[in-house]
Amino acid sequence: MKKLPVVTLMLAGLAFGLPAAHADDGQLYGLLRSRDLSPFGFLRLDMRPAHAVSIEPGHWAFEAEFGYQNTWALSPNVEQYLTNLESSGRRALGPNELQAIRDLPGENYLVDMELALLDVTLHYKLSDIWTTYLILSGVSYQGGFMDSAIEGFHDTFGFSTFGRPAVKRNQVNLIYDLKSTQYASLEAPTNGGLLDPTLGVRYAGWRLPGNWHVTAELAVKIPIAGRRSLLSTGRTDYGVQLAFQRKGPRNGFYVNAAAVYYDGASQVSPQQQQVIPTMIFGYERVLTERTNFNLQGYISKSPYTRKETDLQDLLSEKYQLSVGIRHRRDNFLITFGITENLQNVNNTPDIGFQVGLAWIPMKPQTTL
Repeated sequence: MKKLPVVTLMLAGLAFGLPAAHADDGQLYGLLRSRDLSPFGFLRLDMRPAHAVSIEPGHWAFEAEFGYQNTWALSPNVEQYLTNLESSGRRALGPNELQAIRDLPGENYLVDMELALLDVTLHYKLSDIWTTYLILSGVSYQGGFMDSAIEGFHDTFGFSTFGRPAVKRNQVNLIYDLKSTQYASLEAPTNGGLLDPTLGVRYAGWRLPGNWHVTAELAVKIPIAGRRSLLSTGRTDYGVQLAFQRKGPRNGFYVNAAAVYYDGASQVSPQQQQVIPTMIFGYERVLTERTNFNLQGYISKSPYTRKETDLQDLLSEKYQLSVGIRHRRDNFLITFGITENLQNVNNTPDIGFQVGLAWIPMKPQTTL
Protein backbone atom coordinates (compact mmCIF):
# COMPACT_ATOMS: atom_id res chain seq x y z
CA MET A 1 0.00 0.00 0.00
CA LYS A 2 1.39 3.36 -0.98
CA LYS A 3 1.92 6.02 1.67
CA LEU A 4 -0.61 8.86 1.58
CA PRO A 5 0.28 12.38 2.77
CA VAL A 6 -1.68 12.02 6.01
CA VAL A 7 0.30 14.66 7.93
CA THR A 8 0.01 17.14 5.07
CA LEU A 9 -3.74 16.66 4.73
CA MET A 10 -4.28 17.02 8.48
CA LEU A 11 -2.40 20.33 8.57
CA ALA A 12 -4.25 21.57 5.50
CA GLY A 13 -7.60 20.71 7.05
CA LEU A 14 -6.67 22.51 10.26
CA ALA A 15 -5.64 25.66 8.36
CA PHE A 16 -8.78 25.74 6.23
CA GLY A 17 -10.85 25.40 9.38
CA LEU A 18 -9.38 28.58 10.89
CA PRO A 19 -11.09 31.91 10.25
CA ALA A 20 -9.25 34.27 7.93
CA ALA A 21 -8.12 37.70 9.03
CA HIS A 22 -9.92 40.82 7.89
CA ALA A 23 -8.93 42.03 4.44
CA ASP A 24 -6.83 44.92 5.71
CA ASP A 25 -5.03 42.94 8.41
CA GLY A 26 -2.73 40.62 6.45
CA GLN A 27 -0.63 40.43 3.30
CA LEU A 28 0.48 37.71 0.91
CA TYR A 29 4.05 36.44 0.71
CA GLY A 30 3.96 33.95 -2.18
CA LEU A 31 5.01 30.33 -2.55
CA LEU A 32 7.26 28.39 -0.20
CA ARG A 33 10.79 28.91 -1.50
CA SER A 34 12.17 25.40 -1.04
CA ARG A 35 13.68 23.53 -3.98
CA ASP A 36 13.33 19.85 -4.89
CA LEU A 37 15.43 17.73 -2.51
CA SER A 38 15.08 14.46 -4.44
CA PRO A 39 18.46 12.67 -4.59
CA PHE A 40 17.74 11.74 -8.23
CA GLY A 41 18.99 14.73 -10.20
CA PHE A 42 19.65 16.79 -7.06
CA LEU A 43 22.76 18.44 -8.53
CA ARG A 44 20.91 19.99 -11.46
CA LEU A 45 19.62 23.57 -11.50
CA ASP A 46 16.15 23.74 -9.96
CA MET A 47 14.26 27.04 -10.28
CA ARG A 48 13.01 28.22 -6.89
CA PRO A 49 9.36 29.33 -6.64
CA ALA A 50 8.90 33.07 -7.08
CA HIS A 51 8.16 35.52 -4.26
CA ALA A 52 5.03 37.65 -4.07
CA VAL A 53 6.76 40.43 -2.10
CA SER A 54 9.12 43.17 -3.16
CA ILE A 55 11.93 45.44 -2.11
CA GLU A 56 12.52 49.02 -3.15
CA PRO A 57 14.96 49.83 -6.01
CA GLY A 58 18.52 50.12 -4.77
CA HIS A 59 17.95 47.86 -1.76
CA TRP A 60 18.95 44.33 -0.76
CA ALA A 61 16.93 41.47 0.65
CA PHE A 62 18.32 38.35 2.33
CA GLU A 63 16.85 34.89 2.86
CA ALA A 64 18.12 31.62 4.28
CA GLU A 65 16.31 28.32 3.76
CA PHE A 66 17.21 25.13 5.60
CA GLY A 67 15.79 21.92 4.13
CA TYR A 68 16.03 18.38 5.45
CA GLN A 69 14.73 15.16 3.91
CA ASN A 70 14.68 11.39 4.40
CA THR A 71 14.74 9.12 1.35
CA TRP A 72 14.07 5.39 1.20
CA ALA A 73 13.66 4.55 -2.48
CA LEU A 74 14.16 1.14 -4.07
CA SER A 75 13.21 -1.05 -7.01
CA PRO A 76 10.50 -3.74 -6.60
CA ASN A 77 13.00 -6.62 -6.60
CA VAL A 78 15.10 -5.01 -3.86
CA GLU A 79 11.97 -4.35 -1.80
CA GLN A 80 10.96 -8.01 -2.05
CA TYR A 81 14.50 -9.17 -1.20
CA LEU A 82 14.66 -6.98 1.93
CA THR A 83 11.11 -7.87 2.98
CA ASN A 84 12.11 -11.54 2.96
CA LEU A 85 14.99 -10.68 5.34
CA GLU A 86 12.83 -8.83 7.89
CA SER A 87 12.16 -11.93 9.97
CA SER A 88 15.88 -12.34 10.74
CA GLY A 89 16.25 -8.82 12.12
CA ARG A 90 18.16 -5.71 11.16
CA ARG A 91 21.62 -5.65 9.65
CA ALA A 92 24.12 -3.19 8.25
CA LEU A 93 24.32 -3.97 4.55
CA GLY A 94 27.66 -5.50 3.58
CA PRO A 95 29.35 -7.28 0.67
CA ASN A 96 27.01 -10.30 0.87
CA GLU A 97 23.84 -8.23 0.67
CA LEU A 98 25.34 -6.05 -2.06
CA GLN A 99 26.18 -9.09 -4.16
CA ALA A 100 22.72 -10.55 -3.57
CA ILE A 101 21.13 -7.33 -4.84
CA ARG A 102 23.38 -7.35 -7.90
CA ASP A 103 22.36 -10.95 -8.56
CA LEU A 104 18.66 -10.03 -8.63
CA PRO A 105 17.09 -10.16 -12.11
CA GLY A 106 16.91 -6.98 -14.18
CA GLU A 107 17.87 -3.52 -13.02
CA ASN A 108 17.80 -2.56 -9.34
CA TYR A 109 18.60 0.27 -6.95
CA LEU A 110 18.43 1.30 -3.30
CA VAL A 111 18.81 4.87 -2.02
CA ASP A 112 18.74 5.09 1.79
CA MET A 113 19.95 8.43 3.16
CA GLU A 114 19.12 11.80 4.68
CA LEU A 115 20.16 15.12 3.20
CA ALA A 116 20.41 18.60 4.73
CA LEU A 117 20.56 21.68 2.49
CA LEU A 118 21.21 25.32 3.37
CA ASP A 119 20.41 27.96 0.74
CA VAL A 120 21.47 31.57 1.27
CA THR A 121 20.04 34.04 -1.24
CA LEU A 122 20.89 37.71 -1.78
CA HIS A 123 18.42 39.79 -3.82
CA TYR A 124 19.19 43.24 -5.20
CA LYS A 125 16.51 45.45 -6.79
CA LEU A 126 18.07 47.18 -9.79
CA SER A 127 14.95 49.12 -10.80
CA ASP A 128 11.16 48.95 -10.56
CA ILE A 129 11.09 45.96 -12.92
CA TRP A 130 14.52 44.30 -12.66
CA THR A 131 15.94 42.26 -9.75
CA THR A 132 19.07 40.14 -9.63
CA TYR A 133 19.89 37.40 -7.13
CA LEU A 134 22.68 35.05 -6.06
CA ILE A 135 22.09 31.68 -4.35
CA LEU A 136 24.89 30.02 -2.38
CA SER A 137 24.22 26.48 -1.10
CA GLY A 138 25.80 23.86 1.12
CA VAL A 139 24.75 20.23 1.58
CA SER A 140 25.37 17.46 4.10
CA TYR A 141 24.77 13.74 3.44
CA GLN A 142 24.17 11.46 6.41
CA GLY A 143 22.28 8.50 7.83
CA GLY A 144 20.31 10.94 9.94
CA PHE A 145 17.76 10.32 12.67
CA MET A 146 14.29 10.03 11.08
CA ASP A 147 14.09 6.31 10.21
CA SER A 148 12.48 5.27 13.50
CA ALA A 149 9.77 7.96 13.34
CA ILE A 150 8.92 7.13 9.72
CA GLU A 151 8.66 3.40 10.47
CA GLY A 152 6.43 4.17 13.44
CA PHE A 153 4.23 6.34 11.21
CA HIS A 154 3.90 3.49 8.69
CA ASP A 155 3.02 1.02 11.44
CA THR A 156 0.44 3.33 13.02
CA PHE A 157 -1.47 3.85 9.78
CA GLY A 158 -1.00 0.33 8.42
CA PHE A 159 1.27 1.20 5.50
CA SER A 160 3.79 -1.14 3.93
CA THR A 161 7.23 -1.42 5.56
CA PHE A 162 8.88 -1.22 2.12
CA GLY A 163 11.64 -3.50 3.47
CA ARG A 164 12.94 -0.93 5.98
CA PRO A 165 12.99 -3.27 9.04
CA ALA A 166 15.64 -5.47 7.39
CA VAL A 167 18.23 -2.69 7.37
CA LYS A 168 19.99 -0.97 10.25
CA ARG A 169 18.52 2.45 10.93
CA ASN A 170 20.19 5.78 10.21
CA GLN A 171 22.69 4.47 7.67
CA VAL A 172 23.64 5.60 4.17
CA ASN A 173 23.20 3.00 1.43
CA LEU A 174 23.53 3.95 -2.23
CA ILE A 175 23.27 1.05 -4.68
CA TYR A 176 22.70 1.46 -8.42
CA ASP A 177 22.65 -1.56 -10.71
CA LEU A 178 21.18 0.02 -13.85
CA LYS A 179 21.89 -0.58 -17.50
CA SER A 180 23.85 2.68 -17.62
CA THR A 181 25.88 2.26 -14.43
CA GLN A 182 26.88 0.06 -11.52
CA TYR A 183 27.69 2.00 -8.35
CA ALA A 184 27.63 1.17 -4.64
CA SER A 185 28.48 3.02 -1.44
CA LEU A 186 27.47 1.55 1.92
CA GLU A 187 28.43 4.75 3.72
CA ALA A 188 28.26 8.43 2.84
CA PRO A 189 30.75 8.91 -0.05
CA THR A 190 31.21 12.50 1.11
CA ASN A 191 30.20 14.41 4.24
CA GLY A 192 29.04 17.26 2.02
CA GLY A 193 30.28 20.68 1.01
CA LEU A 194 29.42 23.67 -1.14
CA LEU A 195 27.24 23.25 -4.22
CA ASP A 196 27.45 25.25 -7.42
CA PRO A 197 26.17 28.84 -7.02
CA THR A 198 23.16 30.06 -8.98
CA LEU A 199 22.97 33.54 -10.51
CA GLY A 200 19.62 34.87 -11.72
CA VAL A 201 17.69 37.89 -12.95
CA ARG A 202 13.96 38.60 -12.61
CA TYR A 203 11.77 40.83 -14.82
CA ALA A 204 8.43 42.20 -13.61
CA GLY A 205 7.51 44.72 -16.31
CA TRP A 206 4.55 42.92 -17.87
CA ARG A 207 0.98 43.79 -16.95
CA LEU A 208 -1.98 41.40 -17.01
CA PRO A 209 -5.69 42.20 -16.67
CA GLY A 210 -7.41 41.94 -13.31
CA ASN A 211 -5.45 40.94 -10.23
CA TRP A 212 -2.96 38.77 -12.12
CA HIS A 213 0.76 39.55 -12.15
CA VAL A 214 3.53 37.79 -14.02
CA THR A 215 7.31 37.70 -13.62
CA ALA A 216 9.98 36.09 -15.77
CA GLU A 217 13.30 34.71 -14.53
CA LEU A 218 16.53 33.55 -16.12
CA ALA A 219 19.10 31.65 -14.05
CA VAL A 220 22.38 29.82 -14.50
CA LYS A 221 24.13 27.27 -12.27
CA ILE A 222 27.89 27.86 -12.49
CA PRO A 223 30.36 25.00 -11.75
CA ILE A 224 33.11 27.20 -10.33
CA ALA A 225 35.13 24.33 -8.79
CA GLY A 226 34.67 21.62 -11.45
CA ARG A 227 33.16 18.17 -11.02
CA ARG A 228 32.95 16.93 -7.39
CA SER A 229 31.31 13.74 -6.20
CA LEU A 230 27.73 14.42 -5.03
CA LEU A 231 28.47 18.16 -4.99
CA SER A 232 28.75 19.27 -8.62
CA THR A 233 28.24 17.80 -12.07
CA GLY A 234 31.02 20.06 -13.33
CA ARG A 235 28.60 21.33 -16.00
CA THR A 236 26.60 24.52 -16.55
CA ASP A 237 22.79 24.43 -16.42
CA TYR A 238 20.40 27.16 -17.59
CA GLY A 239 16.80 27.81 -16.59
CA VAL A 240 13.81 30.02 -17.43
CA GLN A 241 10.65 30.51 -15.39
CA LEU A 242 7.31 32.30 -15.70
CA ALA A 243 5.45 32.95 -12.44
CA PHE A 244 1.77 33.90 -12.46
CA GLN A 245 0.28 35.35 -9.27
CA ARG A 246 -3.32 36.32 -8.51
CA LYS A 247 -3.65 38.08 -5.18
CA GLY A 248 -6.85 39.05 -3.44
CA PRO A 249 -7.35 40.54 0.03
CA ARG A 250 -7.22 37.13 1.77
CA ASN A 251 -6.22 34.52 -0.82
CA GLY A 252 -3.44 34.11 -3.35
CA PHE A 253 -3.21 31.71 -6.28
CA TYR A 254 0.10 30.89 -7.96
CA VAL A 255 1.31 28.99 -11.02
CA ASN A 256 5.02 28.61 -11.83
CA ALA A 257 6.16 27.10 -15.12
CA ALA A 258 9.89 26.45 -15.53
CA ALA A 259 12.20 24.72 -17.97
CA VAL A 260 15.83 23.89 -17.21
CA TYR A 261 18.50 22.86 -19.67
CA TYR A 262 20.26 20.16 -17.66
CA ASP A 263 23.68 19.39 -19.11
CA GLY A 264 23.63 15.92 -17.58
CA ALA A 265 25.94 14.11 -15.18
CA SER A 266 28.69 11.53 -15.55
CA GLN A 267 29.14 10.35 -11.96
CA VAL A 268 27.35 8.04 -9.50
CA SER A 269 24.32 7.56 -11.76
CA PRO A 270 24.95 9.12 -15.23
CA GLN A 271 22.19 11.16 -16.86
CA GLN A 272 21.81 12.60 -20.35
CA GLN A 273 21.65 16.22 -21.48
CA GLN A 274 18.00 17.29 -21.66
CA VAL A 275 15.38 19.94 -20.95
CA ILE A 276 13.44 19.30 -17.72
CA PRO A 277 10.07 21.07 -17.30
CA THR A 278 8.59 21.77 -13.87
CA MET A 279 5.20 23.06 -12.73
CA ILE A 280 4.23 24.37 -9.29
CA PHE A 281 0.65 25.16 -8.30
CA GLY A 282 0.08 27.02 -5.05
CA TYR A 283 -2.57 28.54 -2.80
CA GLU A 284 -2.04 30.98 0.07
CA ARG A 285 -4.52 32.07 2.75
CA VAL A 286 -4.25 34.89 5.27
CA LEU A 287 -4.93 33.42 8.72
CA THR A 288 -4.07 36.34 10.99
CA GLU A 289 -2.54 39.77 10.68
CA ARG A 290 0.94 38.25 10.60
CA THR A 291 0.45 34.58 9.72
CA ASN A 292 -0.38 32.84 6.43
CA PHE A 293 -0.96 29.26 5.29
CA ASN A 294 0.50 27.76 2.09
CA LEU A 295 -0.46 24.67 0.11
CA GLN A 296 1.39 23.81 -3.09
CA GLY A 297 2.10 20.94 -5.46
CA TYR A 298 5.26 20.21 -7.44
CA ILE A 299 5.43 18.23 -10.70
CA SER A 300 8.67 17.62 -12.56
CA LYS A 301 9.95 15.35 -15.29
CA SER A 302 12.41 12.68 -14.20
CA PRO A 303 16.07 13.27 -15.12
CA TYR A 304 16.31 9.62 -16.26
CA THR A 305 15.66 8.44 -19.81
CA ARG A 306 15.47 5.04 -21.51
CA LYS A 307 19.19 5.34 -22.23
CA GLU A 308 19.95 4.99 -18.51
CA THR A 309 17.21 2.66 -17.27
CA ASP A 310 13.97 0.90 -18.10
CA LEU A 311 12.69 0.99 -14.49
CA GLN A 312 9.37 2.82 -14.50
CA ASP A 313 9.83 4.21 -10.98
CA LEU A 314 12.91 6.13 -12.11
CA LEU A 315 11.35 7.21 -15.41
CA SER A 316 8.09 8.49 -13.90
CA GLU A 317 7.35 12.11 -13.07
CA LYS A 318 8.05 13.41 -9.58
CA TYR A 319 5.00 14.54 -7.57
CA GLN A 320 5.33 16.32 -4.24
CA LEU A 321 2.90 18.16 -1.94
CA SER A 322 3.91 20.86 0.54
CA VAL A 323 2.13 22.69 3.34
CA GLY A 324 3.60 25.58 5.25
CA ILE A 325 3.08 28.43 7.69
CA ARG A 326 4.53 31.92 7.18
CA HIS A 327 4.81 34.43 10.04
CA ARG A 328 5.91 38.05 9.69
CA ARG A 329 7.75 39.83 12.50
CA ASP A 330 8.75 43.40 11.60
CA ASN A 331 11.11 43.01 8.63
CA PHE A 332 11.56 39.26 9.12
CA LEU A 333 9.51 36.52 7.48
CA ILE A 334 9.71 33.08 9.14
CA THR A 335 8.67 29.90 7.29
CA PHE A 336 8.02 26.33 8.32
CA GLY A 337 6.98 23.73 5.76
CA ILE A 338 6.55 19.98 5.28
CA THR A 339 6.87 18.16 1.94
CA GLU A 340 5.71 14.61 1.20
CA ASN A 341 5.94 12.51 -1.95
CA LEU A 342 2.85 11.50 -3.93
CA GLN A 343 1.99 8.64 -6.28
CA ASN A 344 5.52 7.64 -7.38
CA VAL A 345 7.07 7.10 -3.93
CA ASN A 346 10.33 5.53 -5.14
CA ASN A 347 11.74 8.57 -6.94
CA THR A 348 11.32 11.29 -4.26
CA PRO A 349 11.98 11.74 -0.51
CA ASP A 350 9.53 10.15 1.94
CA ILE A 351 9.27 13.41 3.85
CA GLY A 352 11.10 16.70 4.05
CA PHE A 353 11.09 19.78 6.28
CA GLN A 354 11.85 23.39 5.52
CA VAL A 355 12.69 26.25 7.89
CA GLY A 356 13.24 29.67 6.36
CA LEU A 357 14.14 33.18 7.45
CA ALA A 358 13.90 36.18 5.12
CA TRP A 359 14.93 39.75 5.89
CA ILE A 360 13.18 42.34 3.76
CA PRO A 361 14.30 45.89 4.61
CA MET A 362 11.39 47.72 3.01
CA LYS A 363 7.64 47.17 3.25
CA PRO A 364 6.43 44.57 0.66
CA GLN A 365 4.42 45.93 -2.23
CA THR A 366 3.92 43.92 -5.42
CA THR A 367 6.32 41.39 -6.88
CA LEU A 368 10.03 40.87 -6.16
